[in-house]
Amino acid sequence: MTPIRVLIADDQVMVRQGFTVLLNAEPGIEVIGQAVDGLDAVAQAAELAPDVVLMDVRMPRLGGIEATRQLTEPSGATVKVLVLTTFDLDEYVYEALRAGASGFLLKDASAAELAQAVRVVAAGDALLAPNITKRLIAEFSRVTSSPRTPLKDRVGDLTERETEVLALIAQGLSNGEIAERLVVAEQTVKSHVGRILVKLGLRDRTQATVFAYETGLIRPAGY
Repeated sequence: MTPIRVLIADDQVMVRQGFTVLLNAEPGIEVIGQAVDGLDAVAQAAELAPDVVLMDVRMPRLGGIEATRQLTEPSGATVKVLVLTTFDLDEYVYEALRAGASGFLLKDASAAELAQAVRVVAAGDALLAPNITKRLIAEFSRVTSSPRTPLKDRVGDLTERETEVLALIAQGLSNGEIAERLVVAEQTVKSHVGRILVKLGLRDRTQATVFAYETGLIRPAGY
């Protein structure tokens, strides 16, 4: 089985080396490079073609958010970005996901949590640290009081069932949980998810979640 190829981007050498040791000890994961800042990350990603980039937020020359945008915006880009930070702040969560990140994890995560996050993101699923999810939802609610019209119009491309599935994705449900909720086969849900991503031009479930909140398709309770 081909291992998940990981590039680590962080301006602190101890962090890079620590993550490298932790991930290389995990089966099915291989660290193929270390970048000292965002510019280095973009350059190395072009050369090494990693599956996942672990991206620090605050780095010199080019920060993690802009580096994420440069890695994920090009047509056909397949690399997944998992943002790592010690700063548990709303604007970083929101902007990182807007930039194209597939997940967000705090640096105090355990080795097992880090490895699992890499596997989840590599598989195309969303990954958000549980302790920041509530604030993230609140931030989406705050910034989407007036959904952007072009995005809102695109919801009309979806069927009623696809719109329902999108709303459940945005609530954090897995394919299995969605299948149980809708009383359909999990493979059927998987097909719906694939069509939703294609129709909306989205890269993964994380971006689908961003889309659902930005369009006002779903509103978190209590906000």
